[in-house]
Amino acid sequence: MTQAEIELTFLGTGTSNGIPVIGCPCDVCHSTDARDRRSRTSAVVRDRGAGRTYLIDTATELRTQALAAGLDRVDAVLMTHAHADHTGGFDDLRRFNELQEAHIPVYANRGTAQTLRERYAYTFVDTFSFYGGKPDLTLHEVDGPFDLFGREVVPVPVFHGRLPILGYRFGDLAYVTDAKQIPASSLELLRGLDVLVLNALRERPHPTHLSLPEAVATVEELRPRAAYLVHLSHELSHAAAEALLPSGIHIAYDGLTVRAAG
Repeated sequence: MTQAEIELTFLGTGTSNGIPVIGCPCDVCHSTDARDRRSRTSAVVRDRGAGRTYLIDTATELRTQALAAGLDRVDAVLMTHAHADHTGGFDDLRRFNELQEAHIPVYANRGTAQTLRERYAYTFVDTFSFYGGKPDLTLHEVDGPFDLFGREVVPVPVFHGRLPILGYRFGDLAYVTDAKQIPASSLELLRGLDVLVLNALRERPHPTHLSLPEAVATVEELRPRAAYLVHLSHELSHAAAEALLPSGIHIAYDGLTVRAAG
């Protein structure tokens, strides 16, 4: 492991329902393959060069995801968008405030920041004279590359249906979820990668998410050294989805860790 290495752990890799889906009789929801148990999509990035840990989204199961991953520090939170499955664990950030005895910065585009202010106004107001009673956060609007403890982070604008949202690039690793369309200018930001994380909902087309064939076509155009697909529905098991993929493209699963040059 090199000092400048970027390490990403998938905390969750499932859709907004999570898998298994409540009350669903399908084979995937009753699978005995642990890789088919997918909590809501989120990830933790560890910047080994800077010695910092960044959370991408606060999925509904953030508490249990953090316990499973041994996560005990969050230096910053990067939000892709404000849909409930990506923000439902927002209140659990308070434990990291308590552990670190410090405010935590949150980064988001303008639309996401506005929604977070409305939905979680209490987290951006100092109320208590101690940490842990609620999240204590500072909100930063992203409109281009920004410095994160000495690391340049490059936001990657994509469209989730008609909603503009963000992916993020750290060195030679990029994380994009919930995309349906990736503008040409953003495709250029995703070239030359060691690792690309990209969403792929199912085989069938969907109006707001990339399908598996669309995701594969995007990866083949960008040609990263390796690609990992997330945000899968219960229409595909891990094993069945893997069997559909060409060499170099993989299905991510909860708890998987991947690495790239910083």
